[in-house]
Amino acid sequence: MSRWRTFWSNVGAVAYKETAIIRHDKAFLSMVLIQPWIMFLLFGFMLSNKPANVPWAVLDQSHGALSRRLVQELQASGYFAPAEAATDYEGARRRLRDGAVLAVLVVPQSFGRDAERGVPSVQLLLDGSDPLSAARIAAYATQIAASIGTRVEEPTRDPDGPVRKRPGLDLRQRFWFNPTLADRVFFLGALAGMLLTNVCLSGTSLGLVGERENGTYEQMLSLPTRPLEIVIGKLVPFVGICYALLLFTIFAPGILCGIWPQGNWLAIFWATLPFTLASLAIGVLVSTLVTTSAQAVFITVFFIMPSFVLSGVMMPYQMMPNGIRQIGGVFPLRWYQIALRRVIDRGGGFGDIVVPSLAMIAIFVALLTVIRLRMKPRLG
Repeated sequence: MSRWRTFWSNVGAVAYKETAIIRHDKAFLSMVLIQPWIMFLLFGFMLSNKPANVPWAVLDQSHGALSRRLVQELQASGYFAPAEAATDYEGARRRLRDGAVLAVLVVPQSFGRDAERGVPSVQLLLDGSDPLSAARIAAYATQIAASIGTRVEEPTRDPDGPVRKRPGLDLRQRFWFNPTLADRVFFLGALAGMLLTNVCLSGTSLGLVGERENGTYEQMLSLPTRPLEIVIGKLVPFVGICYALLLFTIFAPGILCGIWPQGNWLAIFWATLPFTLASLAIGVLVSTLVTTSAQAVFITVFFIMPSFVLSGVMMPYQMMPNGIRQIGGVFPLRWYQIALRRVIDRGGGFGDIVVPSLAMIAIFVALLTVIRLRMKPRLG
């Protein structure tokens, strides 16, 4: 018991010292106050993307030749990945809600009979939380379905008469999670991830480097504290700052844009802790690898930019090619943006963020182990 008391006492002492330093760091505090507004204005009001390996599923209740042809044509277009087979409507909806697929093609049981009557129709369920992908997918699928209908020839009773063509398929679109396809819904859904990544890496990467440059690193190591206590103590103040910024990313879009989380708010706060710790640990790791502030800034940018690009906050990670998509999985932001979108856009709860949370915890533990090995517990 006394050992744990000593441990947390040392952590608290380091955290108090770090808080005092941050309180007098006007440049860092200015960045914390100004940067959220800049990013909110950019992604909420100014930026708009226009998005092919789209993950999708097929619920074929007809099992006819024309439905198989439609699936084959969509598959052969090069826009879609191999289709998953859905067995029921709820299962297909669940795959769409989990983010495993971006579109679900529903072929009704009467599709064959409707085709004979000249009024075939299918339904395309789309994940509207990413309006860029949803709009492109809908356009591609609609064009392909219409072309199938115009190529299906229907001879008349007169063998020498003209050949009539059946009308194109009536593909009815339905956008879920973001019916209006507003770009700001997509960008603001992951605003917290982008903002906290920037603050965590920028704030902590200069921590130990600053101690070395100011000549206080050796003094810190001479104290009766272990490296793990030093690291955790340095992270505690930044965790508080990150939660304050998280509140901003919830209330600013909600009040100014009318975009509130659709799911359990507590799930967002729960997922934020392992993400914050993992991101802060990356910054501390950078501090242990470099000797000057200039090196720390350079390597921090090296982490931030790939994290934004490969995580899925700027473009859907499901549409990235194999290899590149898996590399993005080593960044905490990949898993945090998945958790955010499942809760904010899709109305999820704690059950929807279990896997992303475990992934971020694993990344944090791995980074903490490397940091412990990199830091010298004593001088010399």
